[in-house]
Amino acid sequence: MENVGALVTSVLPRIKEDAEGLHNGTAEPRILRWSHRAPVTVFGNAATVCGWEAIEAFSRKLATNFHGGESCEYEVLAAGGSGELAYIAGIERSVAAFGDADPTPFALRVTTVLRREDDEWKIVHRHADPYDEAAVAGRSVFRSWLDATSAATAVDPPAASGGDAGT
Repeated sequence: MENVGALVTSVLPRIKEDAEGLHNGTAEPRILRWSHRAPVTVFGNAATVCGWEAIEAFSRKLATNFHGGESCEYEVLAAGGSGELAYIAGIERSVAAFGDADPTPFALRVTTVLRREDDEWKIVHRHADPYDEAAVAGRSVFRSWLDATSAATAVDPPAASGGDAGT
């Protein structure tokens, strides 16, 4: 990729809008920023979601439980790409509340993979896991929520030999 800086400058604000939207109760930025073409995946802080329909449903359900998003900042650690694929890896630091909790700062290690579609970079994969103790604690709350809601049905990954990978 010739100009990684241009990629980061053009894509990072949209990735940030995705997270900020969820943290303030709306999935609309995610729906606009993500590819609707297979394969698409989320390996989240506490859930794995595969396929656009499942990601959209899960994102909408997730957004209804977030509120009070106060900030979302990224520290880009690496970025690059070749041809129609690119990635950005870094630390996502946010302040938001989940469920009945008060807004709390937390940090995630995040890798975002993008695919060029119709002259636009679309997100096709997000992997996030805890970077600090607040995110570890949040994962426990989040997993309890998954277990208690129908959202858990959206997180079943496709079988290793099947699924929509490559389709």
